[in-house]
Amino acid sequence: MKKTVLLFAIALFGIGASVNAQEYWKFGIKGGVNFTNMTSDGFDETNSRTGFNIGLLAEIPAGDRFSVQPEVLYSTQGTEATRTVAGNTYTGEYQLDYIQVPVLAKFYLVDGLALEAGPSFNFLVNEKYDYSGTLLNSETNTDMASSFEFAGAAGLSYKFNNGFFLDGRYVQGFTDAFDSSNWDEDAVKNNGFQLGVGFEF
Repeated sequence: MKKTVLLFAIALFGIGASVNAQEYWKFGIKGGVNFTNMTSDGFDETNSRTGFNIGLLAEIPAGDRFSVQPEVLYSTQGTEATRTVAGNTYTGEYQLDYIQVPVLAKFYLVDGLALEAGPSFNFLVNEKYDYSGTLLNSETNTDMASSFEFAGAAGLSYKFNNGFFLDGRYVQGFTDAFDSSNWDEDAVKNNGFQLGVGFEF
C-alpha cells in the first residue's frame, strides 16, 4: 500500500512537471499544524491531539476562478481518550499517521481568496497507543487501525501575489478509523482542523 501511494505521488507530480514547462500547472509546498480528534460511543471522554501536516500540491486551472488542487500530505492525527473495558478505565493517546491524498475543487471568491472542498484518500503508515490504566501503563505499536480511510475536507485559502498562501480546513473521516475485527462494535471516526502555510512556484 505504501508503494502504491509513493508511485501515485511520483506519477502525479512527475507528469505535472512536464506540463509545468508550459506554465499551466502551479506546484507548491505546504506545512502546518493539526488539531484532531476521534469520535466514538465507546469513548467516555476525548481531547484533541496536536500534530502536523507537510507535503506537496499542484494547482490545475480549469477556468478563470476554478482550479483542481491535488495534494500529497504526511499528516499526524489521533486523540486523547478515556474508555472503560471490562470494568477497567484506560486513558491514552491514539496516534495515527497518514499519507493523505486530498483532491480539492478550488473556487476563487475574489482575487486570492478561495473556497476549497473535496474528497481525501488517506493511507495509514503508522499507529501507536500510549495509555495508562488501573492495571498497567504501556506504550505499544498496535495493529487495530484500518489501512485506508475515505474522508472529506472543506475550507478556505488565501494566496498572496508573491506566491505564499495560508489555508485552513476541516477534515472528516467517513469510514471507520479502526477495523471492526480488531475493535469493538463502536465506530470510530477521525475529524479535526488543519491550518497551514505554503508557497506556490
